[in-house]
Amino acid sequence: MIDITIFLSKSLLGWLAIQMFLAVAFLFYLHSKSKNILADDQLPKTAVILCLRGADPFLSNCLRSLLNQNYPHYDLKLVVDSYEDPAWKIATDITQQAATNVQISPLKMLRHNCSLKCSSLVQAISELDDSYKVIALIDTHSIAHPNWLRELVTPLTHPKIGVTTGNRWYVPTGNYWGSMVRYQGNISTVVQMFLFGIPWGGNLALKTELFRETGLLDKWGQALNEDKLLCKILKKQKMQVKFVPSLMLNREECDLPSLFSSLQRQLLSSRLYHPLWSAVIGDVVSSILVPTLVILLGLVAFLSGESDAASLCFSSFIIYTIGLLFLMLGLEKGVHQAIHFPDNTTTKLSLITLLKMLIAIPLTQWVYGLAFLSSLRTSTVNWRGVSYEVKGPWNIRLVKYHPSQLSDQSDESKLSL
Repeated sequence: MIDITIFLSKSLLGWLAIQMFLAVAFLFYLHSKSKNILADDQLPKTAVILCLRGADPFLSNCLRSLLNQNYPHYDLKLVVDSYEDPAWKIATDITQQAATNVQISPLKMLRHNCSLKCSSLVQAISELDDSYKVIALIDTHSIAHPNWLRELVTPLTHPKIGVTTGNRWYVPTGNYWGSMVRYQGNISTVVQMFLFGIPWGGNLALKTELFRETGLLDKWGQALNEDKLLCKILKKQKMQVKFVPSLMLNREECDLPSLFSSLQRQLLSSRLYHPLWSAVIGDVVSSILVPTLVILLGLVAFLSGESDAASLCFSSFIIYTIGLLFLMLGLEKGVHQAIHFPDNTTTKLSLITLLKMLIAIPLTQWVYGLAFLSSLRTSTVNWRGVSYEVKGPWNIRLVKYHPSQLSDQSDESKLSL
């Protein structure tokens, strides 16, 4: 038993060292990348598309931030699921006093072979004229700083860059364990997406020429997810994804049942469209399976009276867990120093929050591990009250739909939909 104990302990601590190295590389990029922002006359006309279903907790803040972009020529295109949707009133109330660059439309055609978001994107983009050279996508829980669109569009002037993307950053100070688990899991996800060049649809810009040259709209018209499939399309065009250090601060809450359902959907989408699915599996093995095996082996060794093996397992697991805590604290500080958040607030970590972060490390591993296993046999997705049957990447069927109602909203003002 001692041989396998030594092997697993070395593997665990080696993986910790790798994660720390990757986190440092990510922070180095955030801090060292100069922002050569284009002048007004060099920025192309852009359409910002926001798809709405339900009144997200920070939807009003999101809309106001989009109306105050430091960008000369852009139009905001809102596609709301239906007139009955509570998001319709919020959107119209906020934008009715805005300038002439806002258009609100209901979803006119409910496609039954893709997600509602993909249906909305296909509708909005199909209605654009040729004057738009760039399309930007954002999610409703994101609050954009004034230079967000300018920073996102600027790199697209390079002929080899077809897509730019930022990401999201959660806060660890929520009241729900789901919020803490999501925060910790997202840290790993953000670093991975940066390293592998995986775009995120909630903070994304792409050249409109891609739609003419690749048939992307047809792909979206058959897909569950709009962003991960872009990697293969760009590769065929010999174009790249450019990561822009523009992270969106997300203060929404999330309980564990809702998080688990969301993780199942996200992992299923990764299995369907992720260009490096084998890397996702490798991360699951390294980040979830190995630490779990170490602690289980330690318990077996302890019960068997093999104190040396038990001591090695427990000590390596403790070092790994504390190391991850310091890694998260370093990233939390580094991200807030490098990124301009619109509300200029900082996250204050109390002793109780630090203890919750420490406890949540193994909890996060187990929740993500169970969600991964569940996603391997998942064939039905429930997303914002809509159900889809998934038989393959391009074989999606909408099986249950009803317009979003105010009664569908949570009583908790900050709880994610």
